[in-house]
Amino acid sequence: MPVDSDAVVREILESRVKTIAVVGCSSTPGNAAHDVPKYLFEQGYDVIPVNPYADEIFGRPVADSLSDVDETIDLVCIFRPSEEVSGIVDEVLARDDVDVIWTQRGIRDDEAAARAERDGRDVVQDRCMRVEHRRLAV
Repeated sequence: MPVDSDAVVREILESRVKTIAVVGCSSTPGNAAHDVPKYLFEQGYDVIPVNPYADEIFGRPVADSLSDVDETIDLVCIFRPSEEVSGIVDEVLARDDVDVIWTQRGIRDDEAAARAERDGRDVVQDRCMRVEHRRLAV
């Protein structure tokens, strides 16, 4: 069952996560897939942009996919359509370092979430990280 407890979301945001890979991170200001990761970066998280169509976001090089990220990742934040979540979860499950998968508002895949949870990962679905951070962790 995806995480729905404010206490667990607060724990994730405040103590379990330092490095966030953002799949679908946008280079376009005003786009939620840009503004939310920028906010997280400004809050002190190490944000790793993942987007095969961009070279640099927030002054950082952009990875084409999760498998191209060499750094340790604590959380994968997904800004891609729901129908792409399953493939992204497959990439997460191929890694040993990701503890949390978070899909942004309007994005969910219950089957992929169940697979991730069976593998010991926490999943937060259909919630905005910026909204939840402002509400619970600030």
